[in-house]
Amino acid sequence: MSSSCITVTGAAGQIGYSLLPRIAAGEIFGAEMKVSLKLLEIPSALDALNGVAMELQDCAFPLLDDVMVTSDPDEAFSGSNLCLLIGSKPRGPGMERSDLLKDNGKIFVGQGKSIAANAADNCRIVVVGNPCNTNCMIAASQSDRFGPERFTAMTRLDQNRAVAMLAEKAGTDVTEVSRMAIFGNHSPTMFPDFSNALISDNPVTEVISDHDWLKNQFISAVGKRGAAIIKARGLSSAASAANALINHCQSLDTVDGKIHSVVVHSKGEYGFTEGVWAGMPVRTVSHGNYEIVEDFEHDEFAKAAIAKTNAELVSERELVSVFL
Repeated sequence: MSSSCITVTGAAGQIGYSLLPRIAAGEIFGAEMKVSLKLLEIPSALDALNGVAMELQDCAFPLLDDVMVTSDPDEAFSGSNLCLLIGSKPRGPGMERSDLLKDNGKIFVGQGKSIAANAADNCRIVVVGNPCNTNCMIAASQSDRFGPERFTAMTRLDQNRAVAMLAEKAGTDVTEVSRMAIFGNHSPTMFPDFSNALISDNPVTEVISDHDWLKNQFISAVGKRGAAIIKARGLSSAASAANALINHCQSLDTVDGKIHSVVVHSKGEYGFTEGVWAGMPVRTVSHGNYEIVEDFEHDEFAKAAIAKTNAELVSERELVSVFL
């Protein structure tokens, strides 16, 4: 049986605690692939991370080869086939978004360089830590070894949220919703593209006649869902974020023709500025490799929404230009 090495940063956090048992159970690569986990944390969180590692061992997962705990990025990324960059500095009280971007920039410069120097030749990198689009851009910019196609960031949680809301509004099962794509930034400016989505193979706009709800409440609810969860439970999304990361990795590993949302390097598709990292619809073409689906059609409302989120991405790039 083959084995894969997976590195998880910020592994002692809430998302890591929800994610790690599912990785160890084989949910990313299936029942025929053993996994070795390399868990990275800041020194002050190592005690907590050691506790997480003990729990993983106590589960006696048949597919879990070993667990390593470290605060050294070079050690954590050594030989890694998949790097899941969850850890980032959260926004504190009174902190401006520009300060958050710059503080995280330093983190992702270091991790990008360490991945380029130490990871396995077939390594893929997924950025989850927010602001994930720009953090992904920073990490990718540090690599003279891996091309930008190896770096993706997660917008699958936004896709899942949008699918669930559309299904609830239509009174149908989530499995009936397809072609749901998230365009742009993982922020309230994102555009959940209902106009190209389908419910039971019919356009959403035909199934859901309340177009005012689609253009206003739906878009707003998807973009602000994370804040609503924080307000409700006092903590940010963890189980749903971990589940979305599993979905993200599974979809990039599965050639089934389905469209899914991924933050990728823009070459100008859909009017995004070349070089920013934007959510777009993709289709997996081989293990870990995707193509951007470019046949989505947009009216003026959609084009304006995409232009708005693109402007935010360009602004973020300017704020972190010192790192690029």
